[in-house]
Amino acid sequence: MELQLNRVDYLQVGVTSQKTMRLLPTSGRRATQKVVVGDQDGVVTCFGIKKGEAMAIFKTLPGQKVSRLELGGALSTVQEKIFVAAGSEVRAFTKRGKQFLSFETNLTENIKAMHISGSDLFLCASYIYNHYCDCKDQHYYLSGDKISDVICLPVEKLERITSILACQDRVLRVLEGSDLMYEVEVPGPPSVLALNGGNGGDSGEELLYGTSDGKIGLIHITRNSPVPKWELSNEKKRGGILCIDNFDIIGDGVKDLLIGRDDGTVEVYGFDSASEPVLRFDHALTESITSIQGGCVGKDGYDEIVLATYSGWITGLTTEPIHKEAGPGEELKMSQEMQNKIAYLRSDLEQLQFKVLQEREKYQQSSQSSTAVSAVPVFSVNDKFTLNPDDASYSLILEVQMAIDNVLIQSDVPVDLLDVDNNSAVVSFSGCDTEPNGNFLLATYRCQANTTRLELKIRSIEGQYGTLQAYITPRIQPKTCQVRQYQIKPLSLHQRTHIIDHNRPMNTLSLTGQFSFAEIHSWGVFCLPEVPEKTPVEETITFYFQNTFLDTQLECSYRKGEGVFKSDNISTISILKDVLSKEATKRKINLNISYDINEESVGHTLKMIHPKLEYQLLLAKKVQLIDSLKELQVHEGNMDFLIPEYRCILEEAEKLQEEYKKQPAHLERLYGMITDLFIDKFKFKGTNVKTKVPLLLEILDNYDQNSLMVFFDAA
Repeated sequence: MELQLNRVDYLQVGVTSQKTMRLLPTSGRRATQKVVVGDQDGVVTCFGIKKGEAMAIFKTLPGQKVSRLELGGALSTVQEKIFVAAGSEVRAFTKRGKQFLSFETNLTENIKAMHISGSDLFLCASYIYNHYCDCKDQHYYLSGDKISDVICLPVEKLERITSILACQDRVLRVLEGSDLMYEVEVPGPPSVLALNGGNGGDSGEELLYGTSDGKIGLIHITRNSPVPKWELSNEKKRGGILCIDNFDIIGDGVKDLLIGRDDGTVEVYGFDSASEPVLRFDHALTESITSIQGGCVGKDGYDEIVLATYSGWITGLTTEPIHKEAGPGEELKMSQEMQNKIAYLRSDLEQLQFKVLQEREKYQQSSQSSTAVSAVPVFSVNDKFTLNPDDASYSLILEVQMAIDNVLIQSDVPVDLLDVDNNSAVVSFSGCDTEPNGNFLLATYRCQANTTRLELKIRSIEGQYGTLQAYITPRIQPKTCQVRQYQIKPLSLHQRTHIIDHNRPMNTLSLTGQFSFAEIHSWGVFCLPEVPEKTPVEETITFYFQNTFLDTQLECSYRKGEGVFKSDNISTISILKDVLSKEATKRKINLNISYDINEESVGHTLKMIHPKLEYQLLLAKKVQLIDSLKELQVHEGNMDFLIPEYRCILEEAEKLQEEYKKQPAHLERLYGMITDLFIDKFKFKGTNVKTKVPLLLEILDNYDQNSLMVFFDAA
């Protein structure tokens, strides 16, 4: 069955955060539901739809930014009490808007995640989890990394309290009370949690998760160990998951999976006979989907998916047919309700245009007076700077509540800007004075009208570190700009993992000295992405990393006064040695550095580079042949006389050129990594081999794996 949904916009509130919109339950299956939403102005708005218009039920006064909104109530009753987290406070309202609870928690940070279950309240700040019962402190847990979301398995089914934390280090932490039962590794940093089917399935232990890199999975959380059920990879390279809901929108009696992503994509997955859910519908909006719920809001009898977007639009994707088609000789009559609506909208638009004109004249007059005061308009920016493991590039997503005029990108470290398919902005590059100012990149993106979201791709070089800055200017008067900074770290292409191969030939770097645990941890934060900024409570900590470009690995283990770093890539060890020495010198700490270099690791790393290098060289050769083959095709017509390999190149010409275009400087980067490996190998022996680099590049131009191995050994 093909699903057809039509978009309808209901209302716009202020900028919204993740999971801040819910539909209030109704007694009847097909009765329309009220929508309640909290925004970053601190306003909680509850409204319903009457005759196609949004009618306010209640609206609170502005206050602290609403970070979460959940529904609650006594167990086994209708969940219609509205709980709102803002700052470090939780407030609760009835469905009519009467406030009956104001609970100031003992959290020193703002609440980031919240879950309600009967009289139990589960709250999380960045690293801290707190469980309250009847507003009294019950349990506490300090997480090893930042917490994105929290959920509790249904108490009415399990008769025990089992809470799960989604943490940035790609782990779900399963808690009972204040104790960690076990950790579940997931394929990406989890950003949102939901109970399967809304109730945890038949067992009550089935948990859905979505990751910030766009993957979705289902895990059975048993008391002793997790049982993974299925996992959907992000093959279409869509945005990260921000919200999940379960609702039968298809109407086949089985609840479907509703997904909202940060690139504006809405997805509906149906459960057929297959073991995994199947994509049945998708729809693209132009901004992040912060909340998603299935229900009936616009009209009795028509189910819909209700969405809240970043800029505050409450939008429905409804099963109600919007367009009517007339047959031959027939006329379509517009209903009185629709005529009234159009007349109301026209009147509203005229009033707004008149008001804008008045305010503009007023502003012009005041700006010319001697006592004029110009106020800088405030606007909200939602940004995300993450490493894509698929192509070892960084994705910078900038989202503004109003249209973007232009974005200036400046970097004091060499980086490449890559093409993004869905980016319609026009980019222009400016010349840079590298020496006096330390500028390596100045680029301006001029956006088309009504662009509120811009995605950029950046590729860095390991060992080169500094700061990338984005100057964001929206289309508002007077002109104003916000600056956002992003750190390009020395080992920027490494990502956290939990398992490494200990059988690889490893090089070891050892540090000893008069440094504290907090100091060496801060060096780890400075050098590597995805290291929690908060110093761990343990006496010794071990982190594992994988290079997303070369698949080499790194093990970092340190404690007060001692650090050990192991990698199968000599260049990784060399970068760490140089950066850590510089950082220790800045703080006037005397370091004792020793290293143990494994000669076999060089050949091992070259073997890991080999398939990538061979593929890129072959791709470059194929692309070079395309023009000649096309010319031959024009002259000869019939190409049957060509060998199959050349015919295949002609058939795939467009695909090959597209791939080659998407990999700018890919070959040069591989050459650079091999050159660094060559220099670093001999640097640890105290030999400078930079004069032999031209000979190495000559060998690479006529690449043969054995010749390269011999050159590394002979040099």
